[in-house]
Amino acid sequence: MYEPIRTKSVHRTRADVSSDFPHRSREEELDIQLAGHLAALLAVTDELRGLAPSAELETAADRLAGEVSRLRGGRTPARAVAASAADPTELHRRAHALAGRALVVAASRADTSAAILAAERMDAHGSALALSTA
Repeated sequence: MYEPIRTKSVHRTRADVSSDFPHRSREEELDIQLAGHLAALLAVTDELRGLAPSAELETAADRLAGEVSRLRGGRTPARAVAASAADPTELHRRAHALAGRALVVAASRADTSAAILAAERMDAHGSALALSTA
């Protein structure tokens, strides 16, 4: 019915992979992904702080920076300099989406502190969006 495969597969198998190639575990990959989402959320938070400074955003930015630093082995994350005149509603929308992505990854790696922070940020940005559309 089908013709047998006569050529070698172009896909690598476990036998083809050399042991000297550095591999990351699933946990390491999730740490990298979570740190990236939180760092992006930190950048948006910094932009929002530049547009409308508040103690709540300052505290959130400090907590986000602490989580990113923890996930990156103590390296301090880069902080955005607020120089844009972006629409605050769009920034809150972007921050809400980033916090949602971070929450999903934090939950999958069972990182309670990051999950709580991401959920709090989702709530805060969701509330800000509700106020801006009302």
